[in-house]
Amino acid sequence: MFLPALSSRIDLTFCTHIAHRPSPKDSYLIAYNAACIFGWAYVLQQEVSLFDATSSPTVDSLKTTFAAAYNSPPGLSQALIVVQSAALMEIVHSAVGLVRSPVVVTAMQVMSRIVALFAVVYSPAAQAHYGSGLMILGWALVEVPRYAFYVAALISGDATKGTPYPLFYLRYTLFYVLYPLGISGELFTFYNAMNDPSFTGAFPSVPYSAEALYWFYAFTLAIYVPGGPFMYMNMVGNRKSAMRKRFAKPRPPPKGLIFPTDKKGGKSTSEAGKNALAAAISAVDKAYGEKVLKERNWRFGYTKHFLKMVELQCKSPKAALAIAEAGLEQMHSSFQFVNPDGSTCSFKEAMSAKNKTKFETGFIEGSGSKPAPSLSVPYKGKQLAGDDLKKQVAAWVEYGTIEASAGDAINKVIDNPTWMDLSDKYFVMLGAGSAMGPFKVLMALGANIIAIDLDRPGIWKNLISTARASPGTITFPMKKPQASCKDDDDLFSNSGSNLFTETPMIKDWLLSLYKGKEFVVGSYAYLDGALHVQVSLAMDAICKALSESRKATLAYLCTPTDAHLCTKEANDAARKEYNRMSLGKLFEIFWQVVSRGAFLKKNARKPVKSDDGEEFYYVDGLAVAQGPNYAIAKRLQHWRAVVAREGGSIVSSNIAPATSTASVVHAKTFAMAYEGMPYFKPYEISEPDMSKAVMLALLTYDIRDKSSAANPKTKLSNPNELFKYGSFNGGCWRCAYTVSSIGEVSVVICLCKWAAPFVPVVAAVAAAGYAKFTGAF
Repeated sequence: MFLPALSSRIDLTFCTHIAHRPSPKDSYLIAYNAACIFGWAYVLQQEVSLFDATSSPTVDSLKTTFAAAYNSPPGLSQALIVVQSAALMEIVHSAVGLVRSPVVVTAMQVMSRIVALFAVVYSPAAQAHYGSGLMILGWALVEVPRYAFYVAALISGDATKGTPYPLFYLRYTLFYVLYPLGISGELFTFYNAMNDPSFTGAFPSVPYSAEALYWFYAFTLAIYVPGGPFMYMNMVGNRKSAMRKRFAKPRPPPKGLIFPTDKKGGKSTSEAGKNALAAAISAVDKAYGEKVLKERNWRFGYTKHFLKMVELQCKSPKAALAIAEAGLEQMHSSFQFVNPDGSTCSFKEAMSAKNKTKFETGFIEGSGSKPAPSLSVPYKGKQLAGDDLKKQVAAWVEYGTIEASAGDAINKVIDNPTWMDLSDKYFVMLGAGSAMGPFKVLMALGANIIAIDLDRPGIWKNLISTARASPGTITFPMKKPQASCKDDDDLFSNSGSNLFTETPMIKDWLLSLYKGKEFVVGSYAYLDGALHVQVSLAMDAICKALSESRKATLAYLCTPTDAHLCTKEANDAARKEYNRMSLGKLFEIFWQVVSRGAFLKKNARKPVKSDDGEEFYYVDGLAVAQGPNYAIAKRLQHWRAVVAREGGSIVSSNIAPATSTASVVHAKTFAMAYEGMPYFKPYEISEPDMSKAVMLALLTYDIRDKSSAANPKTKLSNPNELFKYGSFNGGCWRCAYTVSSIGEVSVVICLCKWAAPFVPVVAAVAAAGYAKFTGAF
């Protein structure tokens, strides 16, 4: 949005998708960007020539010169119209998948320029003000290096290090000056245009056109107030990230679990994910498996293949298991493991090999007093328990935030407080320090924790300090005997392990611990991007070993942004919400257009019939913005869950709500989307502490109540129905629209919300101007 939008568009997304070999698509994009360079260079030359034509560049003389230039063909006006209108193609590029920019965001950014262009071309008052000169000068100074940067990136195939440094530097530095310059110019242009009778009265045959134009530009001014600083700081963050990547030190030699080598000798994460999904689907439909392998736009086209996989799994229990087993086999066999001696083997071979090196065992028993067992959930500043919590659970179920089965499960835990005495269980936490892991809650309840986390002193200082003050115990791997540690600093420095590089050792150490005790293995570690696939596969190998050797209970936190089987009631509720008009007559027409257009996609889907005629309903919660790596990482957990349950293990795999963890909201667009989503009924974004408490309650139900779907003795029509029950999905199952389609609209809602406090001030200024404006007629 605004001048900054063209610079701050999601960083590098225009060009980082480019392959290293030439293609017709690349050639077209190079030609388009090159044409834009020349077009904006001409605009810049015309703008600079205005200063040359002014012997004494006072404000008054510049006003006169700018105004004359707009009306002197083939001058600035015509060139500006052509070159800025060409930016409309960027919306098309995004829509057809030529670039990775989101369609809605790109459209907003380009159209904000078009709005400014319309004002400066057709308003004499805007033309005659120096603000228009600032705006166009800022535009041109940004666009020439921006498009040149794209051309260099497209040719080199590397946007980060393949572009000449001077061009790279200008791309990520000019905004410091040009943002304030351009935004100021645009604000002046809008203000002068909205108060220009010859501009607002340009459509005399259209009733109320003058008033509509006036208030449209007044609203645009209001959006700029919170939007300008946000976009500026967003670009500051982009610059830091780009500079860090540009000057990053060469990566050390790979160790431990790594992605498989692709056909070109590289480590393509896309190819690995595509191959895994294709192998899984090919177990029941080889033809469609081949179609997956041929997908050319994997980054944005992966979702339909994941949905197809869910449909195929609904065909029969046999099909569901075959797909899961094939997917797991592909991942474990194709991924590689670099051993400490530098040799490489498959990850599957590494996990079955004997390890000479062993971990020592650390143990801490807490000194805290053990509380009476009960369930308590923090919610909106209150600590809810007993009847108060039951009332809130009922409210969640009624509103649609959670499913009825989740509500029933939580209520059972409330009614059976002794279930929360977890001292008889040993919880293996893979990623004990994770933001969504229930480490602190379990420790407060006196549980026995076997903690796995990175060997970083800061992590272990926090974990061990928490354990000492609790009534629970913590067991953890160490590099040397605990008794030989001189002090706490030595203890913290020698604690922990690396799931990537020491996976086989961790597995062996866990298998040797507390034989005869019941293990509950929770997979809580989370990392961004491709690292999430690696850490998920490492955790899966450990879960596999413990579930097969010790029949350990497995615990997962499913994400709502995935494809799950759901209840018919949830599907019906989503369809009912889609048909409901609740925004009032004022917005009815607008909402009908938007909700039925490309912005928002219907959530309720037709059921899938199994081979024996049974109908299964499922929800498309896949969020394209999260990417295929995230999807395949979470699918690994689904596959293991159904396979382990079939093998006789209890598997607690409930859907957790969308939660405002630091790892999610550090991305500004996700934070903005989370703020806007609750405007779509029945969405609710949860705080981390609340999410951890309710998900622990659901886990407790699963391991205590034999009738739970987690128990393999509970009959399910299809293994994938495991994810149908106990869903605390935050409302995404019953929302009118899919998660992916409301993301960008939610960002827009957030921006409007941020602008709201400034509306009275802008309205007051606009009203005063409007009084003057109406007096001109």
